[in-house]
Amino acid sequence: METKRIVIKIGSSSLTDAHGQLDRMKLHDHVNAIAELKANGHEVVIVSSGAVAAGYSGLGYPSRPVTIAGKQAAAAVGQVMLLNNYADAFRKHGLTIAQLLLARQDFERREQMSHAYSALSELLKRSVIPIINENDSVSLAELTFGDNDMLSALVSGLIHADFLAILTDVNGLYDKNPNQYEDAVRYHFLKELPDHLLRETSDASGSKVGTGGMKSKLRAARTALSLGVRTFIGTGNGADKLVKIINGEGDGTYIGTESLKPALKVSKQWIALHSPISGKIEIDDGAVHALMNEGKSLLPAGIKQISGHFLAGEVIQIVDQQNHVLGKGQVNYSSEQLDEIKSLPSMRAMDLVNVCHPEVVHRDNWVPWTAVLRPVPNERRNG
Repeated sequence: METKRIVIKIGSSSLTDAHGQLDRMKLHDHVNAIAELKANGHEVVIVSSGAVAAGYSGLGYPSRPVTIAGKQAAAAVGQVMLLNNYADAFRKHGLTIAQLLLARQDFERREQMSHAYSALSELLKRSVIPIINENDSVSLAELTFGDNDMLSALVSGLIHADFLAILTDVNGLYDKNPNQYEDAVRYHFLKELPDHLLRETSDASGSKVGTGGMKSKLRAARTALSLGVRTFIGTGNGADKLVKIINGEGDGTYIGTESLKPALKVSKQWIALHSPISGKIEIDDGAVHALMNEGKSLLPAGIKQISGHFLAGEVIQIVDQQNHVLGKGQVNYSSEQLDEIKSLPSMRAMDLVNVCHPEVVHRDNWVPWTAVLRPVPNERRNG
C-alpha cells in the first residue's frame, strides 16, 4: 500500500455521548483506527474537536456554555482531559502524540505559518501523531476559524496532505435533508463542489455539542480541494474504518479526484488564502500575457495605475485594464515608489528609486486568481 499523509478531523459529536460528555469508547474507536493507519505506514495528523464539550460539565455548566468566557474556560479544562485520554489510548499502541493549538492569527502571519509547517513536518518525520485544535481559550471571537472543519482543511493544505477525512455523525452529503425526506439520495462521489450545493445546504449544526453543520464541512472540503487535497465526509466504526475510507470503501461522500493539482507552496498558500490586500495595481495587456501565460514576473514597464497605500512586502491585487482581477502578489516596492517608476524600463526604474531588483512582483510571490478561494456567489460568508 502506498504511504499517504492523512489528516483526520474528528468532530465533537463523534467524541461525546448523549449528555455532551467525553465518550471514551468513541475516542478509543478512533484511536484504534488511527493506529491501524500507522501500522500500514501512513503519516497521520489529527484535528480534534471536543475540548469545550469535554470540559463544560466539569465546570458545573448544565449544557454547552454560550458566552465567550464560558467557552474559553471549558476549552481550557477540556483540552487537558481530551489530550490525557488521547495520550493514554495511543500509548497502548506504542504511539506518541503531540499537541498543537492554532489560532487564525497563526495563518495570517506568514512567519508563524511557516513555523507551524516546520514543527508539523518534524513531528511527522519522528513518527509522532500531532493532535491539533483551535486555541479556543485565547482566540478572539472575530478571528476564529468558526469550527475545526476549516482548520482541518487549512492544515491539510499546509502539510501537503494526500487526503482529508472529516468524521462526523452523518454518513455523507445528500441531495436534500435525509431527516426530512425519505427519498433523499446520498452522493457517494463528487468530482468538485458546485456552488448550488453550498447555497442549498443548511448552516445549522446537527449536534448540540458541535459548532459546524454540513455547510461548514462543504466549505472546508472546497478549501481542501483548492489546496490539492481530496476529501471524505462521513462516518464509520471499528479499527478498520479509516483503512476502508482511504481505500474508497467508506460510509460517506468522497470529493475530488486523484488528478487534483499539487498543493501550493506554504508561502503561496499564505498569499492566496490568508494575506490581507493592501492595494491594487492595474497592468497593461503585455504584462497580463507575461504574467498569466508565460510565467514571468511583473516589471515596472507594465504598470498603468496604482490604487491604495502600501509598503514593500505587503500583498496587493493585480487587475487588467478592464478591472478584471488576475490574482494576488507580494510587492517589492511601496505605492509611492511605484507611482514614480510605473511604465518605465527596468534599469531606469531601479536607478530612480535606488533598488537592485527589477521585479515589482516576483513570480515566486504571485498567485493567480484561480488559486485564490472565492466566496460562493450570493452567499454571505462567516468570519
